[in-house]
Amino acid sequence: MKTKTSPHRLQYLDWVRGLGAAIMLQGHVFDSFLKNDLKGGGPYILSQFAGGMPPAIFLFLTGVTLAFLMDSTERKGMRPLERVTTAFRRSGYLFFLAFAFRLQLWVFGLPAPWTDLFRVDILNCMGFAMAALAAMAAFRTTERIRFCAVLGMAIAFASPLVTQMNWSGVPWMLRSYIVPDLHAFGFFPWGAYLAFGMSAGSAIRAIPPEATDRAMQWAALLGGGMIVACQYFANQPNSIYAKSDFWLNSPAQVLTKVGVVLLLLALAFLWTRYGAREGWSWVRQFGTTSLLVYWVHIELVYGRSLWFLKGNLTEAQTAIAAVLVILLMLGIATAKTYRLRIQAVLADLGWTFGPKPDRVPGD
Repeated sequence: MKTKTSPHRLQYLDWVRGLGAAIMLQGHVFDSFLKNDLKGGGPYILSQFAGGMPPAIFLFLTGVTLAFLMDSTERKGMRPLERVTTAFRRSGYLFFLAFAFRLQLWVFGLPAPWTDLFRVDILNCMGFAMAALAAMAAFRTTERIRFCAVLGMAIAFASPLVTQMNWSGVPWMLRSYIVPDLHAFGFFPWGAYLAFGMSAGSAIRAIPPEATDRAMQWAALLGGGMIVACQYFANQPNSIYAKSDFWLNSPAQVLTKVGVVLLLLALAFLWTRYGAREGWSWVRQFGTTSLLVYWVHIELVYGRSLWFLKGNLTEAQTAIAAVLVILLMLGIATAKTYRLRIQAVLADLGWTFGPKPDRVPGD
């Protein structure tokens, strides 16, 4: 029997998303501000190694929330076609955000080539993957657990084959959404994270509250096992593929990151259930306002506002800059949250200065 999940049970999802946002911020600061001749050093390599996790985290958790939406429409008794249409509408919303984001960057970066408007960023990938996997809404929640897991495996293992195909006759805009690329978020292999997230989200909805602790123990064991197994097979001299690049299209990299995400979910659940204090948390604050943090920091770190810092800092200076950027983004995110809370309180008192928010992040 499916059980509706309470917001308290899902705080650990905000924690994992917030942790991903913090890791993303430091990774982008090191990438943009560190001197080029220092980018072969240990601090930069460590920063970028950790910085490769946030896109996987965000896509995985987007898949989790998409699974929640599909489960919700199923419980409301909507027909399969209506459920699929609802999922398509969610992908359309993400596409709108993606192109609005690219347009803003393009305008602020003028003069800039028009092709920058159609760069496939992570928001584009989310929208495309959602549209591609929207048909999963036609199935029941318990069925999606295994179907989406199989789809995730299929996308991951097909990625090296997709790379080897001849795509010369396909328009570059469409090709960017599909083919693995070190400078874009193509459906292969990035869509696999969203599919695995849909499987996990469906499992979260299907598991009774009293069984969540045990499920998280299994998630930790599964995640750790995936990491060990994938690293073992990735280091073998022989491969089932004629050509594969670990950092571009390797299934081992995808499954390793999925394993890390599962471990983070289990640890975050353990912390929020037994260790975290009630009240405000800076990690969860990032998690509930991750889109705002992502949008603002890209312009700040890669835009023109801090042009004098780009490629000019030492490792120590870059570390300090990363801390300052994280604190600044935390301040902006917190200000947004408390603005909405104050607005909601005033609206309850009859002092309306705009539409009352439906949901206040952090509540």
